[in-house]
Amino acid sequence: MGDILVGTASWTDKTLLATDWYPSDVKTAEQRLNYYASRFPLVEVDSTYYAPPAERTVGYWRDRTPEGFTFNVKAFSLLTQHPTRPGALYKDLREKVPDKKNLYPRDLPDEVTDEVWQRFLDALWPLHEAGKLTALLFQFPQWFVIGKRNKEYILEARRRCDPMRICVEFRNRTWMSEENRGETLDFLTRYAVPYVSVDMPQGHTSSIPPVFAATSDLAVVRLHGHSDKWTSKNIYDRFGYLYSEKELKGLAPKIRDLAGNAETTHVLLNNCYQDYAQRNATDLMGLLTGDDAP
Repeated sequence: MGDILVGTASWTDKTLLATDWYPSDVKTAEQRLNYYASRFPLVEVDSTYYAPPAERTVGYWRDRTPEGFTFNVKAFSLLTQHPTRPGALYKDLREKVPDKKNLYPRDLPDEVTDEVWQRFLDALWPLHEAGKLTALLFQFPQWFVIGKRNKEYILEARRRCDPMRICVEFRNRTWMSEENRGETLDFLTRYAVPYVSVDMPQGHTSSIPPVFAATSDLAVVRLHGHSDKWTSKNIYDRFGYLYSEKELKGLAPKIRDLAGNAETTHVLLNNCYQDYAQRNATDLMGLLTGDDAP
């Protein structure tokens, strides 16, 4: 069985900072990341979905974490074909795009799109160069259906990011329907693109079944919880779910089986409300590394 690294999808969420998970003497951004990295070997950065990071900020992530700590970084919304606010773009590029509430890649001149890609990746280079960036998470939107054009886009993202690697998460069920599941996993395996297995609410257009599959030497699992308010526009309604001990015990053997087919498995708790993710991640690590683990 390969290595299993467990972490959370945030260490700075405002509802987390309002709890007592961080000791009272841990007050600065540097201290918080240091403390987080003393508890977990992995973190996912989701703020980069909303706005590209500054290279200086990425340098802080690199310098404030110990050797062996690793990051997964969520791709900027524009790069995953999500609607993007013009104000989230680099300031000097805003005058080159249409005056619209939300922008999509089709709205931008090719040279602007290319520039966004390059600057986003350049900013992350210090983390990659230090060996602390494992993967860029490309979470695609609900309208990103299975098909030739979207498969080509995944390969384009893979090419643009190289030598950084990508992993992909789908939010349209056509990719993992019983009819298309084999085709999707075969495609990702052929190009060694890690599939992001998910645990999430079912019964919605965005619902992906909990199929845990490895399509490369890296396997990634994101646990979103099972909120009954998944369609809410309030992010805390959607992700404010605390896994029970029974649920975590049910997930642990699935994760171990997955790790048997990969060199490294990343497990991210994305139920980021208060300290839910941190508590569940700690408990899950115990289940995966305890005396009862094979």
